[in-house]
Amino acid sequence: MRIVPSPYADGLSRTPVARRDTTVDGVPAAWWEYGEPGTGPTLLLVHGFRGDHHGLEPVVSYLPGVHVVAPDLPGFGASAPLAGEHSIDGYAAWLLRFAAAVGLPADAVVVGHSFGTIVAAKALADGLPAARAVLINPIAAPALAGPNALGTRLSSLDFAVGGALPERAGNALLRSRAITRGAGAFLAKTSDPALRAWIHNQHDRYLSGYATRRVVLEAFRASVTHDITEWADRLTLPVHLVAAEHDDITTVDAVRALAAMLPDATMAVIPTVGHLVHYETPRAAAEEIAAVTGVRVA
Repeated sequence: MRIVPSPYADGLSRTPVARRDTTVDGVPAAWWEYGEPGTGPTLLLVHGFRGDHHGLEPVVSYLPGVHVVAPDLPGFGASAPLAGEHSIDGYAAWLLRFAAAVGLPADAVVVGHSFGTIVAAKALADGLPAARAVLINPIAAPALAGPNALGTRLSSLDFAVGGALPERAGNALLRSRAITRGAGAFLAKTSDPALRAWIHNQHDRYLSGYATRRVVLEAFRASVTHDITEWADRLTLPVHLVAAEHDDITTVDAVRALAAMLPDATMAVIPTVGHLVHYETPRAAAEEIAAVTGVRVA
């Protein structure tokens, strides 16, 4: 597959990175470490649906003075699937045990994007130790009630057909470039053709990296049937919500409503961008992380 060079490669090259492997409940888990412990606050990154640790690398490229722990969620990227269901409960419980397995400090900052904001919120509500959370493109309302409800219904149909077909044909549909490219073309707001080409290439390379059809079907169901409001009253730590002006998944008004539910919330809105803040405006996302952690932005 052709690889489109990343516009954020230079920034990322200044930060040392290493793959690490551990086990959680006897199941292999892969994670990536950027920077070194003690060089700054530790960030725990939780990526979005169908992606892996690569998704938030553009944000990391602007944060040279931090220590980052970025796992691939179970069943995606290089991490093995869960033994049980790939539900929000399953992922949140795994994140708690992963944090313990790698010795995540109790004053870490949890940073989630999209689906990762739901997983992070549930884990934090269930006791994941952290100093604060930064939730980028937070899922603040049910996907079927969002501005892209029709798109969610169409995606649900694709996944239903992909689940009903024989395994090989179903996987071919679910991994088809038409589906991954279609999502990227709709969600991307940039008019820069080079950046759009890179975004499409990222989706081509990483959105089909799930382990089994069961994994992606269960995770999709989890992604469209839950949102952060379910645990809002239990998120007592400081939470910084980073919304996007043109997000097709959750409106700015829905994020404002979520902020009002949280015991200790702040909020920012990044203009001109939609649900792909991490790809299109990663420096703005890094600035929001820096604003609540005091780290330097490159």
